[in-house]
Amino acid sequence: MIKTNKNTLITIVGPTAIGKTALSIKLANHFKSDIISCDSRQFFQEMTIGTAVPETNELAAAEHHFIQNRSIFEEYNVGTFERDALQKLDDLFAKNPVQVMVGGSGLYVDAVLKGLDYFPEVDSKIREKLTIQLQEDGIKTLQEKLKELDIDTYNTIAIDNPHRIMRALEVCIGSGTPYSTYKNKPKSTRNFNSIKIGLTADRETIYNRINQRVENMTANGLLEEAKELYPNKKLNALQTVGYRELFSFFDGVFTKEFAISEIKKNTRRFAKRQLTWFRKDEEILWFDYQTNINEIISKISDKINNV
Repeated sequence: MIKTNKNTLITIVGPTAIGKTALSIKLANHFKSDIISCDSRQFFQEMTIGTAVPETNELAAAEHHFIQNRSIFEEYNVGTFERDALQKLDDLFAKNPVQVMVGGSGLYVDAVLKGLDYFPEVDSKIREKLTIQLQEDGIKTLQEKLKELDIDTYNTIAIDNPHRIMRALEVCIGSGTPYSTYKNKPKSTRNFNSIKIGLTADRETIYNRINQRVENMTANGLLEEAKELYPNKKLNALQTVGYRELFSFFDGVFTKEFAISEIKKNTRRFAKRQLTWFRKDEEILWFDYQTNINEIISKISDKINNV
């Protein structure tokens, strides 16, 4: 039995393909809560297969929010998501003091739980120059520049995401100070308690699950979905693993087989960076991905009751 005098947000994190969606639904059903999704790739209506949006039956099993609620043609960033998610949580907590949030986007998780870091304003011309450099020289040049200016950020952000790299670089260049020095400052307080649950497995298992997911995506129509999105390939929302590699196939740069192997490789790299991000958080309670749901619920209930 749950006894709580304060709202509690249970957040499920971990690497991609580890089983976060399935766990979130089980917890939402147990605590009679909704689910806030903070997977930044699943916001967009036009991207379904390549972002592993929950299946129709999964979406029907619990009320989800922030799943395919935007278009790739809209600008949507972490600051806007923070505002929207907090407003939605206020509404949900009015109905039930325990709610569930799930996602592998560490920056978006932190935005909801702790608030965003403050960064200085920088000259817009810096971003324009970086954009031109990306178009002319490719992402590798920007990656090397970030490695030179801010190795801490280089080691922790999604290094294959050009938007994240340019954001970090423009702060480094514009302020003359590493992007990472502006992070982890005191944040805003929240009107809810936070319980963080992490799912994990040994590296071989994680990589095998990722490889199998990519195979399933390919069998279920990923190439056809990417083909429809190809005319808009320069949009920020599409600068992501699973689509970018196939755009190179459509451009004649990759073979289809190589593009799929690159999706697997880049997704594995993404998972490694997710774990690097989340393992720095000592508040996360880690569980093997096969842990019995009753054990996880028991630990969560104990923490709620002991607050």
